[in-house]
Amino acid sequence: MIKGSDITINVIASIIASLFLFAIGFLWGKYKERRKFGRNLEEYDFYPFTVTRENFGEFSLKDFRLGMHYFLKNHDYTAARQLIFIGEQNNVRNQLEPAEQKVYAQLFEKYDGRRVVDDTNEYLENYVRLVRLIGKSFPNTGIEILLHNLADPAHSLVVLENNVTGRHLRDGTTNLLIDLKKRQLQNEDKLNYELNIGARKFKCTTIPVIRKEFGVVGAICINIDANYLTEEVMKDQQRIEAWFKNFCRIEMQVDENILSRDEFAKAQKGKRHFKDEAF
Repeated sequence: MIKGSDITINVIASIIASLFLFAIGFLWGKYKERRKFGRNLEEYDFYPFTVTRENFGEFSLKDFRLGMHYFLKNHDYTAARQLIFIGEQNNVRNQLEPAEQKVYAQLFEKYDGRRVVDDTNEYLENYVRLVRLIGKSFPNTGIEILLHNLADPAHSLVVLENNVTGRHLRDGTTNLLIDLKKRQLQNEDKLNYELNIGARKFKCTTIPVIRKEFGVVGAICINIDANYLTEEVMKDQQRIEAWFKNFCRIEMQVDENILSRDEFAKAQKGKRHFKDEAF
């Protein structure tokens, strides 16, 4: 006859054994997932971009070589494909020696490099349209909006509307990529910061574009020329009025409601703006 205490001990032992097996299964699954997808490239010491004294990102062929040989011997699906993307964008085939070109070809084949560039460019296409249309809504206001393709830091600028910084398409980024990736690891955003460059002053906002399998692949940046607003626009009433007319300029009028039910009712009674407390 089995005593009550023996039954209790057996039940507890079964629960402990089940929890132990569950923990092993969970950790094994995490290991398999890690092995399949891997780490982000910036977590390795040979991330192939350095920052110059002028704070510009610069492709490092030396570090690229180290990564290329490492991923042939050690499997990391995510980081290797990130390395291939950067290599393709920086024309690495023409920079490598003939023997190393063969090594790169092996890496390219191993990680299906043909799909790497096309997939990420296609992923950013929606952001290209988004940035372009937002920019065209606020022309000649001193508010610049742009999109960086951060898989290619040396030629990252792919969309630029309302140019106030004097940059050109295909210009490289500064240390933005490294900074954003570092902030991503620390779960931080880079919003509403001030930049002072010589006599010029800007209010800036940077929004990272994150792709699950590649990490930070792009960034939307908004740069407001603070000096233009304070020294030119605000110089007199006429210029202020002209700026606001341009800022509020429209191309069409549509019959549409964007208000909540309560705000719609108040608008019908005469409420004029969101801080109008008369109603």
